[in-house]
Amino acid sequence: MTPYVRPAIESPVFRDDDGHVIDYGHRWPDSPPDDAYSVERDTERFAPLHAIADALIAHLARTYDVHLLEGIEVAADLLHPHHDVVRAVRVTPNNSASATLTFVFTGFPGILLHAGLLHDFRYPPCGCEACDEEWSGQADDLERQVLAVVTGHYRESVGRGRRPWIESETTFDNGTSSSRSRGEDVPPERLASALEALAGRSGPWAAWPLAPMR
Repeated sequence: MTPYVRPAIESPVFRDDDGHVIDYGHRWPDSPPDDAYSVERDTERFAPLHAIADALIAHLARTYDVHLLEGIEVAADLLHPHHDVVRAVRVTPNNSASATLTFVFTGFPGILLHAGLLHDFRYPPCGCEACDEEWSGQADDLERQVLAVVTGHYRESVGRGRRPWIESETTFDNGTSSSRSRGEDVPPERLASALEALAGRSGPWAAWPLAPMR
């Protein structure tokens, strides 16, 4: 199996009003100024995430036994509609015990990743000046999440009852990441379908099947 390799990408450069290069990701050693919150500037610094997503999709198509479906309509896999979708690609492994991944490209620019049944991951999670995110760290997170899902290190569960909790856990080489959200925040039909699909499942989604030898 050929390992995934990030494509060579030239980092975009942005300058402040005085012509100095803005060192995104390292600007606030203590805390951001109050006027940085909810302000978005130079969002094009995240444009390389689209190239990263393309590289990941190509890697998955080469390496695993999958079916690709591209079209704006597959952005409906997201739990909540997004107003700024420019492209969407669903990658479905040919094993119903494995989690599907849907890559949604936004005009922000950014990537929304729908994994499995009930979880969306945002890259970047926020693009405001206060958060001071930069593209390469977000690319690291996107790659790690995708590769963890396809190698069988991603788990989802849904509690039962009037107010069920939705949980996910991803295991990485250096630890785990988990999330918990309210079931009532998900459309009822999506929740009911997920409950049925996950019934009896206690472990992670299965690793994706490798592509047949050619």
